[in-house]
Amino acid sequence: MDKIFGKQKKPYIRFIIIAAIAVILVAASIAGVLLMKNDKTASKKSSKTASVTQKVNETTRAAVVKETTAASSESAAQTSTESTTAAQTTIAATTPETQAPNNPGASNSNLSGYLHTSGNKLVDGSGNVVQLRGVSTHGISWFPEYVNYDAFASLKNDWGANVVRLAMYPAEYNGYLTGGDKNALKQIIDNGVNYATQLGMYVIIDWHVLNYQPSQYTSQACEFFAEMASKYSGHNNVIYEICNEPVGADWNSNIKPYAETVINTIRQYDDHALILVGTNTWSQDVDAVVGNALNDSNVMYVLHFYAATHKDNIRNKLQTALNAGLPVFVSECSICDASGNGGIDYDSANTWLNYMNSNDISFIAWSLCNKNETSALIAPWCNKLSGWSDDELSETGRWFKTAIKR
Repeated sequence: MDKIFGKQKKPYIRFIIIAAIAVILVAASIAGVLLMKNDKTASKKSSKTASVTQKVNETTRAAVVKETTAASSESAAQTSTESTTAAQTTIAATTPETQAPNNPGASNSNLSGYLHTSGNKLVDGSGNVVQLRGVSTHGISWFPEYVNYDAFASLKNDWGANVVRLAMYPAEYNGYLTGGDKNALKQIIDNGVNYATQLGMYVIIDWHVLNYQPSQYTSQACEFFAEMASKYSGHNNVIYEICNEPVGADWNSNIKPYAETVINTIRQYDDHALILVGTNTWSQDVDAVVGNALNDSNVMYVLHFYAATHKDNIRNKLQTALNAGLPVFVSECSICDASGNGGIDYDSANTWLNYMNSNDISFIAWSLCNKNETSALIAPWCNKLSGWSDDELSETGRWFKTAIKR
């Protein structure tokens, strides 16, 4: 140390120099440790990045494989559907948002073909008398959930129904012309037509006029039915009901001119479909048509009844129409009073049922929903949309299930 620092240096100076050297050595040691740590961290980060990249690549490959497989399946399904459709006698409707299950028995092969009138009867293409028995939805603006494939399948398989009616209100709350979503309502109708067609059932598109003169919305009805008729003209199972229950509408001066205009619109696109025309006083005055029928070869006149209110007086009107050779269709009925929410009259209901069956009169039960009223077919506490047991039906539902199956 003396040689390095010289003898002239004092001891305390030597101590300072030694301390400085020690500090330098310690700092160098720390720097080395930090450098090694950074190298390890960099190596670990690089490894993690490579792992993530590998997972992304694997996910991408899986997605590509899945997409390719799905595309192949979709293409195969489309080819199969197109082949099936080509083999059917009825053109399939536009594919609905909710597909029916792939059911080999789901076809319209058991339909009786185009229906038409012969005297006061409804007949099929072979001239055999046909009686349609089925169920009407409630307003599809309010109970759209019951328009589903499984519900219709339950009606067909468990109840024996061969027709469903799609009730669309034009003028009530959220109706087609009063704030309702027109495209959504038409999609519900399209779904319903699809389900009925696949199940081999007839389907009624109902312009549900209620409590007013149908001529109030003649142009709107023409626009609607022009679209429906042009879309479904290839079907043999679609029926058009152009005014459900007119009120305050004389047959000669109001309903008949309205019907002529709407029917002429439909016939521009569909010259064979069956058309139902309502009558005055909630479709009770079917006798007013006698001697003043429409000049169309495939029209039926509508009568509605609620058994606890409408009895011999309404049946007499119906009999008058039948005696005059007019074909009559009961497109809505129930076994309670006319409010839809009164007591049930089983005796009157059975009288009506026997009368309709003995005269081959088609009938539709009101209505497919769980609304808390007597005429609803589903019990109000039941939230199931299909596959109802008898215990899950209302009293009215149980009666109609038996009546339709007879």
